[in-house]
Order: sequence, then structure tokens, then C-alpha cells
Amino acid sequence: MQGVGLTILNSMAGPDFEQALDRHLEWNLKVLDLKDAVFGKGVADLSEDEAARAATLIEGRGLSVFCLSTLLFEGVVEDGEEAFRSKHAAGLSRAIAVARALRPRLVRLLTPRSRRRSEFPNCVEYVRGEHRWLFAAYAEAIDMLWQAGFRATIENEVGGCILAGPAEVRDFFGELGCGEKAVFTWDVQNMWQEGTFPTLEVYRELKPFIGYYHVKGGQRSQRGTALRWQSGLEDASWPVVEITSRVVADGVAPVICLNPPHGKARPGYDYANLTDRDLGFLRSRIPGVE
Repeated sequence: MQGVGLTILNSMAGPDFEQALDRHLEWNLKVLDLKDAVFGKGVADLSEDEAARAATLIEGRGLSVFCLSTLLFEGVVEDGEEAFRSKHAAGLSRAIAVARALRPRLVRLLTPRSRRRSEFPNCVEYVRGEHRWLFAAYAEAIDMLWQAGFRATIENEVGGCILAGPAEVRDFFGELGCGEKAVFTWDVQNMWQEGTFPTLEVYRELKPFIGYYHVKGGQRSQRGTALRWQSGLEDASWPVVEITSRVVADGVAPVICLNPPHGKARPGYDYANLTDRDLGFLRSRIPGVE
């Protein structure tokens, strides 16, 4: 079994970019997921000179970039095609320019939200009927990234995300028909927060699309499966070891990215050094995690 890399969102290592890179080395993290706090900016907002400087600092430490976590395609589908495209057109070109300097393996596109999310068990069917332009917008962005030498990854978000369960992911990628040009980032807790509790069956349904994997802790309420509390991975309510072990054994994602947990702070819970504890938990409990 080939080893799987481990990383974090870069700002989890601190707001100062150079110090954060050094912290990655202290944690023995060899690849980066760059989102924000890069010289005080979001990664896609870097100038040409800033991107080149960041690349020099990264390469000088023997690190590499796995993903540029842009905010591209964040939005609400009901705002319409013109608003959506005008919001993201310049950002996509800027992200490609930054990617050419930083050479990531993936460039993230987010999944938009719907104000009518609660009306539809399968929101992609609604989008297919009422907002079909969205698929063309994604396909064009994915092709632009691919022509520039980068693969897109599409991540499920929270707050009315149109990808809240496996059937929607399957139908969405089916509409895109993008083949190897794009993969799915399964953020386990995001999908749980949107109503799909993580199980091995959920993983099996998502497996054909996954190319990147985000993990967070989190505990459910006593009365059901809904996410309520922040926690470390060791104390999480979802089957972290079982699902993550399958992700690693199946080789669907070359890198696992640890994210900060969502939910309310639980009174009396020890949140000290949570990132260190979660990294240690993954390395000690999941065979193949490096």
C-alpha cells in the first residue's frame, strides 16, 4: 500500500506565512494546502511577485503545493448566470496565474448554495431544470485549468450546498462529464453538517469521484446524528478510523487534509493543541498515513 500524505489548511499553522511554513516542517508535513494568510491575502489574490516569492519560500524548505484552495464558484445559484460569471471570471484567470508560479496538483472550485435547498431531496435535479448554465460554467473553468496544466477539485460546502449527499455528487459529475479533468474533495464534516452522516456506505457511493479528502472532528447531539459540538478526531462521533482507513487502503486520495472542526465549543472540552493531537491521531491510528 502506497503511503498517503497529510496536510492542513496553511493558516492553521499561523497567520505569518514564513512561520507557518516552518511549522509545517516541525509537524513533518511535506505538502501544502494554500487557502489564506499568504502574506495576509487569499491565495488567489496574490500578485505575480507575491506568488513568485511564495514559491521561493516553499521550494527553499523542500515543500510542495498540493492544492490551491480558492474561493472560486462560491455563491448562490438563484443570483443567476450573469452575476455568477461576472463574479468569478477575473478570479479564475488570476488563480491560473498564481497556480503557474506555485505548481499545485489541484485547484479548488467550491460548490454554490441554493436558497431553495430545503425544497429538494436532490438539489442537482433542481439545478438541472432551473439553472442548467451552472454545469457549462464549471465545464469551462475545468477546461481552462486543464489547458493550463492543472486538475480541478470540487469541494462540498455548507449553508445550503447543492452537494449534500452521494446522489447529488454522482448526478453533478455525471452532468459535467469531465473525466479525469476534475475530482471531488469530500469534506466529511461539511456533508454531515448538510445532513448526511458519514458512514462506510456513504464513502462507497462517493468513492468513484473522490480525489481529495478533508477531515474534521465533531460530535453529534444526544438526540440524533446532527452535528453539534467541536471536537478532536479521537472523540468524534463519526467513524473516523474506519472510513479514513478505507480511503487510504483504496488509494482514492493521495493526500488527507485536516481542517478545524465546526460546531459549538463544548463546555469543559480540552481544545488545547488540537491540531497536534489530530495529526498524531491520524498517524497513529490510520495505517499508511505519513
